Amino acid sequence: MKWFSQIYYRYSKSWKIIKLYFLIAGPGLVVMIADNDAGGITTYAATSAKYGYGLIWFLLLLVPVAYFVQEMTVRLGAVTKRGHAEAIFDGFGAFWGWFSLIDLMLVDWLTLVTEFIGMTAALRIFGVPPYLTVAAVCLLLGVIVLNGRYWTWEKIALVFCAFNLIYIPGAFIVHPSVSSLVHNGLIPNFPGGFNGEMFFYLMANIGTTIAPWMLFFQQSAVVDKGMTEKDIPWGKFDTMLGSLVTGIVGIFIFIVGGTVLRGVDIESAGQASRLLMGVNRYLGTFMAIGLFDAGLLGAICISLASSWAFGEIFGWAHSLNNNIKEAPWFYANYFLTLLTAGAVVLIPGAPLVLITLFVQVVAVTLLPAALVFLILLLNDEKTMGEYRNTRIQNILNSVIVLTIVVLSSLYGVSVLFPKLFQ
Repeated sequence: MKWFSQIYYRYSKSWKIIKLYFLIAGPGLVVMIADNDAGGITTYAATSAKYGYGLIWFLLLLVPVAYFVQEMTVRLGAVTKRGHAEAIFDGFGAFWGWFSLIDLMLVDWLTLVTEFIGMTAALRIFGVPPYLTVAAVCLLLGVIVLNGRYWTWEKIALVFCAFNLIYIPGAFIVHPSVSSLVHNGLIPNFPGGFNGEMFFYLMANIGTTIAPWMLFFQQSAVVDKGMTEKDIPWGKFDTMLGSLVTGIVGIFIFIVGGTVLRGVDIESAGQASRLLMGVNRYLGTFMAIGLFDAGLLGAICISLASSWAFGEIFGWAHSLNNNIKEAPWFYANYFLTLLTAGAVVLIPGAPLVLITLFVQVVAVTLLPAALVFLILLLNDEKTMGEYRNTRIQNILNSVIVLTIVVLSSLYGVSVLFPKLFQ
């Protein structure tokens, strides 16, 4: 019976660890999977259609990059008990605080527009008119946040995260060439050469993997959830798992696009879904459902990131644990952001495709400033104590910032002097 007791003990201990993780899980998984939003799906589809499997290796590099950046927000939120906007105001003063907040609001609103673009495009495939999609989404997101509990909101968000995995079966349906995938996708190369167009796609993929809204969202979510220093290891694991999932899903989208859409000029994920529907009904349906879910999950997170930040700066009640009477300005900002972003996609002739790709590039252009603030905050020994950045973490994150600055600069040079990189 001794062996039975040992097995039971190990099983019981493992189950307790799993249950503990499920209590802490949420902010990292949600923010990383929401990173595969409507704009991200469009970027992956357009990139794989343009270059086939050629930039899968670059997407793999972005998985640890996303983790290194986002895990800093876990430590900062758990230690300071403050959201990112409030931390910047307290650490760097009003000028840089307002700079960061305006930066966040602009990028968040534009990104939220792209989420509605993706959702309306996805449901249009099934005959649902855009105005009905916008109205239904705003109503649904209103119901989700008005339930009065952060934990309830988070579990609903995790359900939508699970739907993001719907892209994975599509990669098996198209039967990709494994040898081609390994040779062209895993060996670093720049298909078509190192030129302005390549810079644009590299930046767009960085922008859809790491974005300013993600920093603000995850730190505020950590605070709203009530995580403390003892929860940091679990929060880091949650973020690591989320970064792996988002990277895997992105790779599967690359496989589908690179196999079926190679050489096709893709302007949007909606267009990709319609083309895939012609190839295989299930493949197109998976893509459309995934696109709608990606846009919905992105809208859930991005709208909250802005509202949390505004509440922190103005001192309003800004928790999902507050009802609408207790936090009227928090919810007013939330619904105003949603409704105005949704209204844009209903404007006849609006350049929706251009907005989608442009937002990813704008996000990565503004990202270095946000990362510099984050790194500086994590090096404040007085505030962070034992949880401050190590030398290795500083080196890795500095390399990330430097790489983004270099790519942004090269892209700007390529726009001004298009023949320089030909």
